[in-house]
Amino acid sequence: MSEPVLTARTATAFVLFILFFTACNAHQPAPAIPSASNGPDYWPTAGWRTTTPEQQGMDPELLAEMFATIQEEHHGIDSVTVIRNGYLVADATFFPFRPDAKHIIHSATKSINAALIGIAIEQGHIESVQQPVLSFFPGRTAANLDKHKEAMTLEHLLMMASGWECRDSYLYRWQGLEQMRRSDDWVQFMLDLPMAEAPGSRFEYCNGASFLLSAILQETTGMSAAEYADAHLFGPLGITDVTWPANPQGINIGWGEMRMRPHDMAKIGFLYLNEGRWDGEQIVPAAWVDASTRKQIPATLQDGYGYQWWVADTGTYMALGYAGQFIFVVPEQELVVVFTSDLSERDFYVPQNLLDTFIIPAAESSTPLPANPAGVRQLESRIQTAAQR
Repeated sequence: MSEPVLTARTATAFVLFILFFTACNAHQPAPAIPSASNGPDYWPTAGWRTTTPEQQGMDPELLAEMFATIQEEHHGIDSVTVIRNGYLVADATFFPFRPDAKHIIHSATKSINAALIGIAIEQGHIESVQQPVLSFFPGRTAANLDKHKEAMTLEHLLMMASGWECRDSYLYRWQGLEQMRRSDDWVQFMLDLPMAEAPGSRFEYCNGASFLLSAILQETTGMSAAEYADAHLFGPLGITDVTWPANPQGINIGWGEMRMRPHDMAKIGFLYLNEGRWDGEQIVPAAWVDASTRKQIPATLQDGYGYQWWVADTGTYMALGYAGQFIFVVPEQELVVVFTSDLSERDFYVPQNLLDTFIIPAAESSTPLPANPAGVRQLESRIQTAAQR
C-alpha cells in the first residue's frame, strides 16, 4: 500500500450516510439476468443502470444488515457500490463524503497502471513482460550493477518480485519510498538501488517498482501514463474526470495518489470481469486480464499477487489501497464491489469482511428472486436512520 495521504478521522466520529438506491417500477417485469457467456445486456459507459437487489438475485435484507453494521460499529467507510450482473443494486455514500465526489484510491492505482502496461504490449510499444528493465532506459547507467539487476524483467516489477532492496512498503513504514521522493531523479534512484536477491525469488512489496512502470509507459509510448489512460482506457469506458499527480520530472505517480469516482472504479472492475471487453471492443487483452488476476506469487495481504492485482484463493481478486480502498471482483457471483474508506490500519480488512459476511451471501440466486417489499423497506429504514445526525 502507498504511504498515507489523508488523515484518518477519529474512531469516535459519528458516521452519517446518504444511500442512492433506485428501484425499478414494480409493474415492470424484472430484466432477465444475463448469461456470463453472452456478456452484459448493456454497457455502463454513460452510467450504471439500477434495479432492486431481488431482480439480480440478491437479498435486500442482508444488504440492509450490512449498512446497519457499518453505522452501529462506526466504521470509517466513505462509500459502498454493489454491482451485480452489470446493474447497480446498492450505492451508498457516507457523510461527509459527497455523491459524485472523487476519492483518493491510493494503491488501487497500481492495478489501473498495470492495465496500461498490458495495452502498451498489445499495441507494440513494449516487447513483452520478459523485456529487461534496464533495456527501457538505454541512456542511463545503473549503479550497483550485477547479474541479478541485469536479469530483472518487466514481469518482476509487475508481480512485486524485483529483488531490489526496496524497503518502501508498510512493513518498513515506507522508508525507501520517502528516500526516493527526496531524490532529484526518481527513476535513477530506483535503477541504482542495490539488489537484495535474485528477481523472482519472493514477493516484496515495492511502491517504487510501480512508479517505474509509469516511467516505462512514458518512455515507450511518448505519452504520460495519464495521457495514455485517457486515450486508451478511461476514454472508452466513459471515465472523464480523474486526477493523477506527477512527480517533479512529469512522470505520473504509478503507485498511487489517483483520485476517481467510485462509479468509475466499478467500471474498471466490470471491465476485468468481462475479460477486458467493453461494448464490442477489446480494451485490455483477455490474456493480460487472466495473467494479472491469477496468482503469480504468494503474497502478504492476500493469498497471492498477480500483475499489480491481489488474488484470493477463493477466486476473488481486487485492486487494493491504503485506508480501505477496494475494487473487488467476484467472478463466480458476477459481482463488482467498490469500497472507499478512511480506515485505520487495524480496520483495514473491514470492507473485505463485509463483502464475505453480507454481500457475497446476499447473491444467493442466479435468477431473479421474488419481490421483497418488506426487505426493501428495511433497507430504506436503515438508510434513513443512518442519515440522521
